[in-house]
Amino acid sequence: MTTTHSDAANAAQTLAKILRLERQGNFRNRAVVGGLDAYLRRWQAQLRPVVGAPVAYADMDAEQRGKWVADTLARIGDVAPKAPPGEGRASQSAKPPTQPKPPAPSQPQPRAQPKPARKRQPRRDPAPAVPLRLDDDISRLRSVSARAKPRLERLGIQTVRDLIYHFPHRHDDFTNIRTISQLVPGEPQSLIAAVWEVTESVGRGKTKSAQAVLSDHTGNIRVIWFNQSYIKNILKPGMRVIIRGEPKVYLGRLSFQSPDYEIIGGREDDDSGDRGNHQESLQPVYPLTDGLYQRTIRRIVKEALDAALGKVSDYLPDDILRMHDLMPLRDAISRMHHPESAEQAEAARRRLAFDELLMLQLTVAQRRAQWQASGGAIPLRSDDGPLDGFLDSLPYSLTAAQSGALAEILGDMRREIPMGRLLQGDVGSGKTVVAIAALLTAALNGYQAALMAPTEILAEQHFLTAAEMLSALTADAASHAAPAAEVYVSVRMPSREKPLVVGLLTGSLSKRAKDEMHRRIAAAEVDIVIGTQALIQAAVEMPNLALVVVDEQHRFGVMQRNAMRHKSGPPHMLVMSATPIPRSLALTLCGDLDLSTIDELPPGRQPVKTRRVEPSRRHATYDFVRAQIRAGRQAFIICPLVEESEVIQARAATEEYERLSKDVFPDLRLGLLHGRMGFNDKEAVMSRFQDGELNILVSTPVIEVGIDVPNASVMLIDGAERFGLAQLHQFRGRVGRGAHQSYCLLLSDAPGAEARERLKIMERVSDGFQLAEEDLRIRGPGDYMGTRQSGILDMKVARISDQDILLLARKEAARLLTADPDLAREENAPIAA
Repeated sequence: MTTTHSDAANAAQTLAKILRLERQGNFRNRAVVGGLDAYLRRWQAQLRPVVGAPVAYADMDAEQRGKWVADTLARIGDVAPKAPPGEGRASQSAKPPTQPKPPAPSQPQPRAQPKPARKRQPRRDPAPAVPLRLDDDISRLRSVSARAKPRLERLGIQTVRDLIYHFPHRHDDFTNIRTISQLVPGEPQSLIAAVWEVTESVGRGKTKSAQAVLSDHTGNIRVIWFNQSYIKNILKPGMRVIIRGEPKVYLGRLSFQSPDYEIIGGREDDDSGDRGNHQESLQPVYPLTDGLYQRTIRRIVKEALDAALGKVSDYLPDDILRMHDLMPLRDAISRMHHPESAEQAEAARRRLAFDELLMLQLTVAQRRAQWQASGGAIPLRSDDGPLDGFLDSLPYSLTAAQSGALAEILGDMRREIPMGRLLQGDVGSGKTVVAIAALLTAALNGYQAALMAPTEILAEQHFLTAAEMLSALTADAASHAAPAAEVYVSVRMPSREKPLVVGLLTGSLSKRAKDEMHRRIAAAEVDIVIGTQALIQAAVEMPNLALVVVDEQHRFGVMQRNAMRHKSGPPHMLVMSATPIPRSLALTLCGDLDLSTIDELPPGRQPVKTRRVEPSRRHATYDFVRAQIRAGRQAFIICPLVEESEVIQARAATEEYERLSKDVFPDLRLGLLHGRMGFNDKEAVMSRFQDGELNILVSTPVIEVGIDVPNASVMLIDGAERFGLAQLHQFRGRVGRGAHQSYCLLLSDAPGAEARERLKIMERVSDGFQLAEEDLRIRGPGDYMGTRQSGILDMKVARISDQDILLLARKEAARLLTADPDLAREENAPIAA
């Protein structure tokens, strides 16, 4: 390639920047990545007129380097004009003039020219052409492009009101922007710099990453975004960006690794928006989705605020605002987006959190009042002998906590007001026997009762447990009837003329068996029906339904629970949870339910020793399992959670079962259990394991609840980092049920920081209620207990830790409803709306 005079002159100017930077750094050969010699070799064709013959800069001492730099700068002065004072550091891998150079910080940033083939659209005035209303579609905003609209809709933003209430999840403080020379390793920091060069690198496993060299007037720095090669198509030389992250020392130099970034000037796509208003000290950082950038959504939200914030009406009366020292609503919304200080942002958040919690408390309080005012529930007596006979037939006595919870439930069931109660207790605390006693009470009164479980295996386990418990009442308990005998059990009781029939209804039943079950339930031939969501299908009619029990209630949405409530009049409702709900969350979510807690374990339960196992100890762990089996015990091995797909989980479990059977435990008897197996196959495997015919049960997460094998002493959870605290605690609850010391081993290959914290908590905490508080602290209210599907929890601002605000909201809700139960007064109309 022929080198022109212009190429050589421009290359010389670039070299002059590097040499001046090298002189500022006392000639330590750090002005460019790879050293000056490598740079000179790379651009020797363009620099030969200035530098002459190749040199060995790395071999020179500081004095020699200083002389060579001075001589070279003098020669450059004859070829090219000197750079203006204060010019910035050059790129660490600078290129000749075919590659744009970052402008000097003292100069205005040039805007990159558009490609000739692409016609740039004129920027639209962000001001709306017509007045906007809060419920107008976002497409009426001028700054919402055709490409931005579907991306906003993915965030749940469809109206101008949605935009106004799309609050930032944090604010970045721009009062402490640092230069490159001021960066400190290991501290979260922000940097404004120019993009000098962007490239793509290929790492191990052919993973592609984006790398950039950024510069300001104090130096340059390398940035890498691992596995995000697309960034090289977004960032262009000449752009100015904000980088946020923790710089780290790599190979003796500072660099950013996968930091947040935002383009604030220079070249960018047509729809990428304005440069942002970085005059504010606190910049909002909004939740995003793919293809939507901070600068874009900031511009759109600002247009919405400017156009429609004045349309927002405050629905809280002035006396409530004064009483609780709350900010007016418009001010709170405005300051949530653009506060002048951290204190102002928190005051705005407090007002909006109060609103959310007040509406939540009003909702649950009114729902509770409506449920109880509906009346019409069937009073169910429990003072006759058969229930006492059932309790006396158990091989154990109820604990004081079980007896107390049962007394509260039976007391509610005696009334015409429909019961709404939550029964919660730790793993193994004995909730099931309490629930079966309640179901039996409804049946003994001549009515139907239903128990709904979230999974087929749990429904099947409840069915088998109920059959076993009730069988102790009579020697004739095993008399079965009907074509599909495995889904019915009938029990003859002294106080009843006809047998008590328990049925199982799940989605996997054959059409013939399902139709027969539907017929028998509708004819009131089944007294207690246990099943999955199949119970709420329209084809299921329960004419005499008096009691509904919902197990693992957090896995069902409000609409699913309400569907059971409306099967036949207003039945009594008992919801159960083996995952203890922290009191703070119970106050928020369960304001429409009374709470019964079983807070003690039956006598004889052994504390389970829990240990996290490093990957290098995998084979030693298998040896420990073998030693326990030789001592007469049994073990569970939970396969890693691949994803929420029973098909994929079944395949992974089958493969793991084959590996363990052939390569690890060829001398032992292993069984396999997963959710894709039929009822008979699952029951056969569980029976063999419970009878001691199998040493190890290899299973997917389906065994987290409802399995009781007292001889099992080891729970080995492979891939433990993939599970949450509640699920890990449920797994652990499958062991420690006999007289032998039991162990929970958490085998984890590559846990992240949050997963490591969970596993450490599991080692330290065995109490389910304390664990629930820790789980809530880590995960937050949005994910905890499946509350996203609760139907009432859609809090954008309030946190479950806002106990002071929650108590204020509960108190205010009670005051409002006491004085005005229907919120019909004129001053309360906005709140009712």
